[in-house]
Amino acid sequence: MQTFNVEGMSCGHCVKAITQALQAKDPAAHVRIDLGAKTVEVQSSLPANAVVEAIQEEGYQVSAV
Repeated sequence: MQTFNVEGMSCGHCVKAITQALQAKDPAAHVRIDLGAKTVEVQSSLPANAVVEAIQEEGYQVSAV
């Protein structure tokens, strides 16, 4: 499980956009997003840099926890 701090998430659209972006790169990825804590947990075979890149492509600032 990889956990990231993601700034700029505020609604269901954000959750959907990030989830879809990650699952486009790894259809088997399990994504859990906590809007209040501004965290994204990802269980995936993707390396951390690929996860960060996918989230950044959606317009969010990302840092590893």
